[in-house]
Amino acid sequence: MNLQPFLKTVAAGALMGLLAAAPVRAEEVVLKAVTAFPASLEFAQSFQRFVAKANELGKGVVKIQYMGGPEVVPPPQQAQAVRRGVIDMQYGPGTYYLGDMPEVDAWVGSTVSAMEARKNGGFAVMQEVYKQKLGAYLLAHIDSGVDFHIYLTEEPKRTADGGVDLSGLKLRSQPIYREFFDALGATSISVPVPEVYTALERGVVDGVGWPMVGIKDLSWDKFLKYRIDPAFFQTDLVVIMNEEKWAGLSDEARAILTKAASEYEQESYDHYQGVIQETDKVVRAGGMQVIDITGDARQEFLEMAFETAWNRLKTSGSDHYEALREAYYDK
Repeated sequence: MNLQPFLKTVAAGALMGLLAAAPVRAEEVVLKAVTAFPASLEFAQSFQRFVAKANELGKGVVKIQYMGGPEVVPPPQQAQAVRRGVIDMQYGPGTYYLGDMPEVDAWVGSTVSAMEARKNGGFAVMQEVYKQKLGAYLLAHIDSGVDFHIYLTEEPKRTADGGVDLSGLKLRSQPIYREFFDALGATSISVPVPEVYTALERGVVDGVGWPMVGIKDLSWDKFLKYRIDPAFFQTDLVVIMNEEKWAGLSDEARAILTKAASEYEQESYDHYQGVIQETDKVVRAGGMQVIDITGDARQEFLEMAFETAWNRLKTSGSDHYEALREAYYDK
C-alpha cells in the first residue's frame, strides 16, 4: 500500500490545525500625528524624539506617523481636527484651546513637574477634563519644567522696591500672560511666532514673553538684550489623541503608548533642564544682561504672575479648580 498520499493529507491537516490554533497578531496600527510647531523648532523636535521612542517600543503593534506641523493643519484648528478624527494625535500648547477648556491654566500656573502630577492625581483630573470638554484622550504632558521669561530690547525702568516698571512698553503676548503684562504696565500685542523677528527688527514690539528654550533658534536674541529674572509659569505642551481612536486600540498598544508617554515626560524634563542651563550661558556670553529681581519684589512678581493664571481658572467657574490647584500649585 502506498502511504505517501495519505501521509501528505495528514500533514497538511495538522499544519492547518496549527495555523488555526495559533494566535493571529493584528496588523500594526498607524496613528497620524501633527504638531503646532514647524519641524525645525526645538519643541517639534522633542515630539519627534517621543515618536521615535514610542515607535521603538511599539514595533509591530502601534506606530506614530509624524505628518508635519502648521503646514498640515493650522494650529488653532488642530484640537478640533483631533476631535473629528481628521488626525489621530496632536502635540502643542494646551492654551490654543483655552477658550474651550479653561482648566489648561492649571499647567500655566503649575509649580510641579509632569511626573509629580501623575503621582498626586492631577494628571488624572486633567484626563477627565479633556474627555468631557474636548472629546480627546490626554496621553502626556511632555517638556514640562520649562519656565517663561520677559525679554526686552532696552533696559527696563526699576521701581523703588527693586521691581520693574514696564509702562509704555509693547510686548508680544498671548492669552496666558496678558493680564500679567498689563499689571506690569506693558501693552500686550498679538504677533504670530513667524512674524516676531520682523516685529522686533522694526520696533513694533519692545520685547516678548518666551521660554529660555528656542530663543536662539529663532534668532530673537539678535534684538533682545535684557532678560528679567525670575522665570514664571510653565510650558503646557501636551500630546492628545482622538478619544475613539484611543479606545479602539488593543490593550497592548495602549500600554505601550502609556509607557512611552510616562517615560518621556521624565526624559524630556531632564533634557530641557540641561538645555536651559546651556542656553543661559550662551546668551549671557553673547551680551544679554539679566535684570534680577530680588527680595520682597521678587516674591510679589511671582505671585502676581501665578495668581493671574489661577484667577482666570477660578473666574471660569470650573468645577475642577480646587482639585487642580491642590495638585499643581505647591505654594
